[in-house]
Formats: sequence, C-alpha cells, structure tokens
Amino acid sequence: MTSKILVCPVAFNERIKLRNVIERFLKSPVYERVDYLIVDDGSNDGTTEVIAEYKAKGVQTIKHTKRRGVGAAIRTSIEYARQRKYDIIVIMAGNDKDNPEEIFSLLEPIIKGGFDLIQGSRYLGKVGSGGQMPFYRKLATRLHPWVFSVFTGRQLTDTTNGFRAIKLSIFEDNRINLNQEWLDTYELEPYILWKAIMLGYNFKEVFVTKIYPPKQLGGYTKMIPLVSWWSILKPLFYLRLGIKK
Repeated sequence: MTSKILVCPVAFNERIKLRNVIERFLKSPVYERVDYLIVDDGSNDGTTEVIAEYKAKGVQTIKHTKRRGVGAAIRTSIEYARQRKYDIIVIMAGNDKDNPEEIFSLLEPIIKGGFDLIQGSRYLGKVGSGGQMPFYRKLATRLHPWVFSVFTGRQLTDTTNGFRAIKLSIFEDNRINLNQEWLDTYELEPYILWKAIMLGYNFKEVFVTKIYPPKQLGGYTKMIPLVSWWSILKPLFYLRLGIKK
C-alpha cells in the first residue's frame, strides 16, 4: 500500500465508547499502515482526555473549541488531509459502530480499482446490522437510499452509513463546495455522495457491518428524530431542485 491514507473518526462526547474505538483500531492490521486523526467536536465529557492518553501511540487529534456539527468536523478532517497531501481519507464513527478491520474493504477498490468514493453498506446482500437498531432508524435507513436512488438514477442501498473512503483529489473539483454553512450538521455526507455520483466520479458500495452498542454504553445516536433526519434528506431535495449547489 503506497497511498498516503488518513483514517478519521469524528466524536462529540463519546468518552465511554471512544476508548474502545481507539483500542480496536490499535489492534487491527491496518494500524501500522495508515495515519489516525480524531476530530473532537467540542466535547466536554472527558472525551478530550481519553484521546490524549493515546498520543504516544500515534493518535492525532484536532478539537473544535465548541460543538459545530458532524459536517463541520468532517470538513475539518478533509481540510487537514488535503493540506498534508494525503491521497485517501476514511471517515468512520466515533461511537464504536464501525469495524476498523473492514477499512481495507473500503480502500482496496480505490487503490487497485481506480474508484473515487467507496460507500459502506450494511444492506448489501448480507445481514450486517448488529445490536438493536431503533425502529425509526430502520425505516429511515431504508427510506433515504430509496429517495437517493430515485433522484440520482443510481441504485444505492445504504446512503446514511458514515463509514466510507474518499479519494481526496475529488475535492479539487470546484463544483464540490464544502464551505457552505448549511452543510455543518448531517447535510455534508449526503452532499458529498450526491456530488460524487452526479459529477460522474467512480463510485460503488461495499459491504460493512454496523454494530449498535448497548444502551448502557451511551445509547445509539445523538440524532434527533425528524429534525436530524430532515437534515439528511434536505440535501437531496435542495440539490435536485437546484436550490443549493
């Protein structure tokens, strides 16, 4: 593997789950072959201190002075990677839902197959979800890819899955504008996926698992039903109708 790769979990107040996220990464075969950056989105629960414990093991971090949103955190990671001339960025959850041993599955199609964006999918021909996903999330994670597929004319199965790999050269395209305030929360991820597909970049989904930790370990998500899901859906309508670019 000769590409320069940055793996980036994003986290806000994940003190309980983030330690296991880091430990699983350090034990994975990918550990010595990539760099690792955690974007701390203004945590105030001890998350920052947990990350600091792993500095000697090569865990890098950037902390926002206040919570800005997951989209802003991902934008920070992309800007960091581009400034330091990385070739590929892997975005993953900071709440222990993603398996670091599957990072290779996301990277291989880019490194060997010439793809630009690889989207992880828990629904791609296998039963990938573990734990007990809330019912509204089961509905939402099926509705979003259906709408996305109808609007783009491409069949997708899991457009809300945050586990993905992106070739950073796509952001040299000035038709992809990450620096828009309306992309600060949950809008940025579907925006990038939409742009990559509609601009003709090489894209595909690969199977990944998605394990939901028990409630006693901090619950499932910080997403708010309806409000947060509209944040994920609205880029599809804004971009389809030409309201936003």
